[in-house]
Amino acid sequence: MKVLNFGSLNIDFVYGVTHFVRGGETISSRNMEIFPGGKGLNQSIALAKSGVETWHAGAVGEDGEILLETMKEAGVHAELVSRLPGRTGHAIIQRDPSGQNCILLFGGTNQRNTKMRVDEVLEHFSEGDFLVLQNEINEIGYIMEKAHEKGMTIVLNPSPMDEKIETYPLDYVDYFLLNEVEAEELCGKRETDEELLQAVADRFPESRIVLTLGEKGSVYKDENEMIEQPIFRVPVVDTTAAGDTFTGFFIGGIMQGETPKEAMAHAAKASSIAVSRPGAAPSIPFRREL
Repeated sequence: MKVLNFGSLNIDFVYGVTHFVRGGETISSRNMEIFPGGKGLNQSIALAKSGVETWHAGAVGEDGEILLETMKEAGVHAELVSRLPGRTGHAIIQRDPSGQNCILLFGGTNQRNTKMRVDEVLEHFSEGDFLVLQNEINEIGYIMEKAHEKGMTIVLNPSPMDEKIETYPLDYVDYFLLNEVEAEELCGKRETDEELLQAVADRFPESRIVLTLGEKGSVYKDENEMIEQPIFRVPVVDTTAAGDTFTGFFIGGIMQGETPKEAMAHAAKASSIAVSRPGAAPSIPFRREL
């Protein structure tokens, strides 16, 4: 069993600011750093560092070699990544003194996948393999359809949320990993976290749901059980890859035979380590560090 992450590859430009820029405002940053990133890359690195055989598919431009090297160093198979002319996707990230961030994305080569390339990639995978998706690349719906035909286990992190999400065959999703905002976008606002989780479960009764709740931790739900997982408190340096780390270690744990309770605990530990370090991909720990 192996996992394919068909996802984004970004170069992150991170600016340290005293506060997030407001409309009409110009401020100076305290510093600027460049990191490998993208939800796809981050989740692939988290999956590999959790201990599962991980393949990444997607596309980089002429400036994307650093992203391929970063994945290879973490143990990710990058042979299925296309190299295209033009600019790799990138993100402009503002990070405030508390470690919180806001992000502006440029799609670049992440938006240039083709159906032909999807078919070529999926030839390498079969029934029982896992497919992990976010919402930072094009052709998501087609990828899901073809993976479902093969009997792959489909994992969706519907981030960033936009109008395209509702065009995807969401009933094919085996695992949803989403935060409160994304859940509300899918099912409408609810008064409590429990009501929101139930609303997602009611809409997708065949799926397993992981709802992340920031400082309140996370909750897992399937047709048989519900598990609440608190966070492990640490000094926060940078929250950029926290959710991606959680996703990678949760799915990696499930693939290695962990129960959902065990996988949730390990994912929470891994994401706590990640937020205590700067950067996105470089902050993700190896399983031995948990």
